[in-house]
Amino acid sequence: MAKLRATSTGKGLTAPLPYVRPTSPAKRRRREPRFAQAWHVLFGLPVLGAGAALVGLGLLQPGVEIAAIATVVAAAAFGALLSGLGGAGRSIAILVWALAACVAVQMTGGPGGPLAAWCLAPMAAATAFRKPRLLALGAAASVGATALAALGAALLPLPQAAEASAGWLSLTAALTTTVGLAAGLIGLQGAFAREARQREAEELELREALDHQPQLLLTLYPGGRILNAFGADLTGVQPRRLRDGQFGDLVALDDKLAVDEALHVAGRDGSAEVFFVPAHDPNGWLELSLKRLTANRLAAAVRDARPQRAREQELQKALASAEQQNAGKSRFLANMSHELRTPLNAIMGFSDIMRQRLFGPMADRYTEYAELIHESGSHLLELINDVLDMSKIEAERFELAREEFDVRDAVTAVLRLMRGQAERAGVTLRGVLPADPLEADADRRALKQITLNLISNALKFTPRGGSVTVTAQAAGDMLELVVTDSGVGIAPTDLERLGRPFEQAGDAEQRAAGSGLGLSLVRAFAALHGGEMTIESAVGEGTTVAVRMPVLIQDAPAAAAEAKP
Repeated sequence: MAKLRATSTGKGLTAPLPYVRPTSPAKRRRREPRFAQAWHVLFGLPVLGAGAALVGLGLLQPGVEIAAIATVVAAAAFGALLSGLGGAGRSIAILVWALAACVAVQMTGGPGGPLAAWCLAPMAAATAFRKPRLLALGAAASVGATALAALGAALLPLPQAAEASAGWLSLTAALTTTVGLAAGLIGLQGAFAREARQREAEELELREALDHQPQLLLTLYPGGRILNAFGADLTGVQPRRLRDGQFGDLVALDDKLAVDEALHVAGRDGSAEVFFVPAHDPNGWLELSLKRLTANRLAAAVRDARPQRAREQELQKALASAEQQNAGKSRFLANMSHELRTPLNAIMGFSDIMRQRLFGPMADRYTEYAELIHESGSHLLELINDVLDMSKIEAERFELAREEFDVRDAVTAVLRLMRGQAERAGVTLRGVLPADPLEADADRRALKQITLNLISNALKFTPRGGSVTVTAQAAGDMLELVVTDSGVGIAPTDLERLGRPFEQAGDAEQRAAGSGLGLSLVRAFAALHGGEMTIESAVGEGTTVAVRMPVLIQDAPAAAAEAKP
């Protein structure tokens, strides 16, 4: 037989314990009614046999004695049938026994008659079911049967058993009740013993599973004293030797404070987690997970976190490498500003001279080419400026040129610049500006770029006949710049991506009209000023983009008035 070694909780000694295979619940459910049914059969057959023998010997004449015996035999038969019907059937069987015993006793003279011992039959039947919760019902049924028999004897003229058969009936009732009660108690004791062995077997299986699982499981006090330990040796000490020790002794000196804090937090809040280096291995890395069990007891799980730490370090290295590469790209583009802009400015300058025919007449075809060169150069310069601005921002080399100015002037200048483009697109462009000045301490060029990019995007997504409205207003020290259009709107899937560099929405024609940097620059410029950008849109209902930045200058008296409750 296979054996397990169960560790005692006292001195750490071990003793071999036999392995008992746990009985399945289904097998236990099949075994329980069989014993009860056999008990009822073995109770009823002797009663039936004794009655038949007394009749055969002429000691028992037809009458109430035979009816009393038949009542108990019938109770045994019904009890055997009801035993297999579960808890309700067993309870009913005990009540049937109480009724049968009361009737049989009253048929033969009451509690003073020869069958009085059968008042204990309900208690005996309860022991046969081997359920502790039914013993109370059996005892109550026996007391009730006795009480009813006594009440009947006091109030009614009960028939008396014949003198010739009284002794034999008394002996039959006493023997069957005694044997039945003894058999039930033996079965009940056996059931208790089986349950104890079952619990012991389940405990052994659980202990075996705990001892062989890959983590170290503990119960301990919030102060760190270890009560029990099972599982893997992760701390350099066998789990069975950890009992009554201090968990802090297993932790490296530098991490003791963090572990003590985690124990305190778990005892106060219910749970906590902490990583620490074990005292026995400077290169180790363990994770401690704590959960409160009771007011003064914690459950803990310790696992080896070195694989997770290695993965995290690899991810951090990959992230650092990607950030270095991205920063290198941004620094390269930021440093290439002069090299990219200088030749482009020359191309645009010479094409402008050619299209204006400053050095004499030129064929119309060449003038058209010069015009196309100048337009393409302007578009390319705008794209390069956006890329360079974003690169400087990503490289953290973009510096705001803050100054005090009226926001209305900057917004109005952009509206005048974009008016022609709006007219060519057949879109109504209007501004809603306050009558009072909006004095701000901000980067004028950045604010113009924000307004320009938002209007350009709105015009791109607004069909002919639509409208674009630019609103600038104050909310305390917050400047709110809102651009609303009546365009086609933005799908939810595109809305999630917008605002990241080079992300675009719309169809192929609309995507080709930009670089995907407009909204990302708006978001970046707003963030540099301590603000934010939000987008609200629905397909077919237009789009609203709002930029809020804390850049407005408030007058001292006005600010003091607003601060008063």
